[in-house]
Amino acid sequence: MSFEHCMRCTVCVENCPVAKVEPRFPGPKQAGPDAQRFRLDGEKSVDAWVNYCSHCMRCQVACPYGVEVADIILKARLKYSKEHFSPLSSHLFANAYHLSKMGSLAAPVMNRITPLPVFKQAMGLLGVSDVPDLPEFRFLSLERTRRSKGRGRRVVFFHGCHLNFNRPDIGRKAIDLLVAFGCRVAIPRQQCCGLPALGNGDLEMARKFALKNASMLTRYVNRGFDVVYSCPSCGLTLTREYPGILDVPGARKVAENTYHIFEYLLPLVQDRLDAKGLRSIGRVEASIAYHVPCHLRALGIGYPSVGLFEMIDGLSFTVLDNDCCGLSGTYGFKKRNRETAAKLGAIAAGAVRETGCELVVSDCGACRIQLGHYAAMPAMDPIEIVADAVSSGPLANKRRTLAERVASLFPSIKGGTP
Repeated sequence: MSFEHCMRCTVCVENCPVAKVEPRFPGPKQAGPDAQRFRLDGEKSVDAWVNYCSHCMRCQVACPYGVEVADIILKARLKYSKEHFSPLSSHLFANAYHLSKMGSLAAPVMNRITPLPVFKQAMGLLGVSDVPDLPEFRFLSLERTRRSKGRGRRVVFFHGCHLNFNRPDIGRKAIDLLVAFGCRVAIPRQQCCGLPALGNGDLEMARKFALKNASMLTRYVNRGFDVVYSCPSCGLTLTREYPGILDVPGARKVAENTYHIFEYLLPLVQDRLDAKGLRSIGRVEASIAYHVPCHLRALGIGYPSVGLFEMIDGLSFTVLDNDCCGLSGTYGFKKRNRETAAKLGAIAAGAVRETGCELVVSDCGACRIQLGHYAAMPAMDPIEIVADAVSSGPLANKRRTLAERVASLFPSIKGGTP
């Protein structure tokens, strides 16, 4: 709904993490619906404080009247960026995909120099924060692996930038999970979803990414493939921003056939358990604090990871969905947002430590970076937890070695009698 439906109840303000710690940001009500009443076409935007919004979308989720508060603010930010000079950090992070691609190609070198103080000082001159550390790159990215794998239901995996360039090991586990539960997984060449460019004011670049991805995904959907993602921010961009603010042709059809990996796997896993008369996919002895990413809440699909956690023996978990981690993709990596991101990270990390758990788990790569740093504990993806359970559980695809197959056919080879 448009800004006219705002009743000024301030529920959005109560749910805004940035407004709680950043006095320069007046809150989503004033930055969104209130200010929109005075943003006239043809007049320059002067409300620079819209740039302090992290686009966590908690305001939009909380609005009882369905006002698209976050979208109103995002459009105001794009208008402001178009009319004013953007800082170098915004240009850098708008090009996060291209920079990550170069970082992956030079991974051994980049991983050595990014932690160095002289590198952080140089990046600071460009407006990049020195906390937390930039994620390490991997040379063997997902886009350098096989193009398809498995048999069965046809799925195209949209892996996003983080799994592609920084954590391809998690991406491979995601693919293996899909294959294990009867999916044929295609891993096509793909671009960044476009959210970093969109969030940093470059609408043109974001739309270029979106057009290429939507064209590729449409071809797969037309052939009967479902689209599966693991990053909530990528999923939100594919399902909301492509048919919405980016207005990409064919995006509606892509959005209607796009699913979070565990949203997609949950019924497949349950069917497999029912067919085998089992109640558990495996065992993992651990206690975890599950931090729910803001963009997962915004997707409105519930918490599908929790559904898988409940099928794992030995796993105890606490769901934390009250706090934003503060990093918000590229937002917290900017020097101007360093203090805001640090305050929010400390609040979220405090909630994690209070659980007494040994691990923090989150679907979002940025959340894991932030909480791993401020909570000072290992941070994992739910995919890693579920994959560990399945690999050692009753549903594991235990392939016998050639020697074991021969021995089963010819017992005498092992000293037995035929």
